Amino acid sequence: MIPVILSGGSGTRLWPVSRTSLPKQFALFFKDSLLAKTLKRLQKLGSPYVITHVSMKTLTEKAYREASLPLNQIILEPLSRNTAPAIALLCKKLEFEGKLDSIVGVFPSDHLIDDEGAFIEALKLAEKCAEAGMIVTLGMRPTYPATGYGYIEVDREEFQKSGKYSARVTRGFREKPDAETAQRFLDEGHFFWNGGIFVFKARVLLAHFEAKMPALFATMGKLKSDLSNLAEVYAECASESIDYGIMEKTKEQVCIPCELGWSDIGSWDELLDKIKSTVSPQNLYEQDAHGSRVFSRQDKVYAFVGTEDLTIVDTPDALLITKKGASQKVKELAEQLKQRKETRLTEHPFEYRPWGYFEVLKNTPNFKSKVIQIEPGQRLSYQSHTRRAEHWVIIKGEAEITLNDETLKRRAGESVYIPLGAKHRIHNVGQSLLEFVEVQTGTYFGEDDIQRYQDDYSRS
Repeated sequence: MIPVILSGGSGTRLWPVSRTSLPKQFALFFKDSLLAKTLKRLQKLGSPYVITHVSMKTLTEKAYREASLPLNQIILEPLSRNTAPAIALLCKKLEFEGKLDSIVGVFPSDHLIDDEGAFIEALKLAEKCAEAGMIVTLGMRPTYPATGYGYIEVDREEFQKSGKYSARVTRGFREKPDAETAQRFLDEGHFFWNGGIFVFKARVLLAHFEAKMPALFATMGKLKSDLSNLAEVYAECASESIDYGIMEKTKEQVCIPCELGWSDIGSWDELLDKIKSTVSPQNLYEQDAHGSRVFSRQDKVYAFVGTEDLTIVDTPDALLITKKGASQKVKELAEQLKQRKETRLTEHPFEYRPWGYFEVLKNTPNFKSKVIQIEPGQRLSYQSHTRRAEHWVIIKGEAEITLNDETLKRRAGESVYIPLGAKHRIHNVGQSLLEFVEVQTGTYFGEDDIQRYQDDYSRS
């Protein structure tokens, strides 16, 4: 099987941790990110491809390097166009690579699966069904009458069976229901949550695109084998889902009902049901209070007095307080922030770059300070600034600094001053992480005040 990950979206229901600059699949809710967990899970099936937006290039490449996976299996979309164009693009790429007879599995990047043994077993049956020409979905057995998920209705008729799993003929896809309908789905027992997992033969799905989405098929037919005209092709594509474009229109599909300990981690309630609280009991105090849950990476004491079932999500620049059971409404709250053009909806005070990471410590009208980390062997661009000077203090590691074409060496405890307008860069020449504090002084401290003269990451 060729596993393929769809990695898009901003995950606003998990704000303020998940933001446009660091979407849900990259955030460290657990020891590993959800994308890292997905990569590790799918490597048991094959070397995963990922389809993601070009804005997530740096974060995705970082995850692939950490998993020792080839970067040429990252497919970057120039525009967000929903799942149908993404999967059609995948099929065309496999056609160019001579892999149309391969079985493909498409998976979300940001879901949890607790029972990975059962997951692999279900996928073995899915492969057999896909070989027989079927499009296969995995249906998650509902544990409560959820109104936030789409459902797949299945027939009693079995298409194939293997071990404890059977592939059932699909009656149809059902939109997110109201509470009464969701309860009926649960009671009747033949409706399953749509987990967004599809298995198919690439040639078969491409034929479905031709028959059921001819406009998209024709547009993708213009794609060059090196994807050099992908931006032009994507600009012609409508934003459509694979569910609406194909799955709701084809009879050649089956569903495998599963119990995998699955969750799409779609709210703080779901996440904290998994991890409880990130604050140690020694730092959590309750007085005439109970049910308090905290997600925080801050070194703080959290105290609750006279409260019930409160959830606190604490980040350096935003604080969310919600009552247990109400966290689905965070998405509506995010709309308020969007209307007010609140930058903290989309941006964190830290950022990952191809060379490493930086975090803003203080940002005032008079100065700005950061802590910057550079991975071994990496270096910043050779650059200058028109409105600020900088002072670097090395915290750990070995630095080679170029200042107006002069080479300087600096170690922990040493510093260098970068005058306004001076050309400069810093290179980690050691075997471990290079970390330094940068203090900027001047009249403007925006990230766009950079003139690049040379860059290892093609940003010049």
